[in-house]
Formats: sequence, C-alpha cells, structure tokens
Amino acid sequence: MPAAKATGGTPAKKTVATKKAAVKKPTASTGGDVAQQRSPEETEQIRAQLTERLEELRTEYSQTVTELAEIQRDRLTDSAGDDQADTGSKTLEREQEITLANTMHERVIQVEHALERLDAGSYGMCERCGKPIPAARLAAFPSATLCVDCKQLEERR
Repeated sequence: MPAAKATGGTPAKKTVATKKAAVKKPTASTGGDVAQQRSPEETEQIRAQLTERLEELRTEYSQTVTELAEIQRDRLTDSAGDDQADTGSKTLEREQEITLANTMHERVIQVEHALERLDAGSYGMCERCGKPIPAARLAAFPSATLCVDCKQLEERR
C-alpha cells in the first residue's frame, strides 16, 4: 500500500455513515435539483452559449436550404440526356443533401428544447431517469437530454 505510506496513515475508507451522508446531500451527482445549485451567472452563461449556438444553426440551416433550392433548380434544367446512372446519382445526391438539411433542422430543435429546459429549471437532468447529466457531457453536447447510461441504452435499441 504505497499510498498509505506516502500519507503516513491508512488509506481513507468511506464508512457507511459517510456514504449515507453523501447520498442525502443534494448534489449534481446524486440527483439534487441542478437548477437550484446553478448560480444565476452560470445559468445566463449557459443561456448565452445556447442562444449563440441556436443562431449559428439557424443561419447554417437557412443557407443550406437556399443552396438546396438553387441546386435543385440547376438539376431540373441540366437533366436532359441523362441516362439511368446519372439520374440515380443525382437522386442519391439530392437525398443526401435533404438528409443533411433535416439533421441541421433537428439540431435547431434540440437547442430550442435545451433553452426551454433551462427556463423550466430541468436543464441538466436526464429526461428518462431523472438523474443529473454529467457536466462533461453537457460541455461536449450542451443540448443533451439523456445521461450517458440512458443514451447508451437508447443507441442499443
């Protein structure tokens, strides 16, 4: 036990009483009210980040839809003499572009939902199990609505 010798004592063990006290203490890791633990400054910082991201996504989505409309117009005028392979390739490209636009739209909806949850005080809590979403997950994906465990279960289905 090198750790015990380095500190000059025995390794720290959590007793049953310590564990129970930790469970009763409302913290983000034990399912306490995350909104009450977040300072108004932190809430506003999160709101500002989400709002900025929402505007970026809306702009990107708008540009993509405009570009798709232009590409579609060009394809209609440039399809004379296409064989089956050309038609198939163009159809595949169009479907991929539409999928990309739909994905962007879904991201806009996710950020809007995150802002609604922030206003309601449920931001940072898993929508399925009610446990807090780890801060690292929210930092990586601010519009997350599921904790890591629930997200993994959803992806397995």
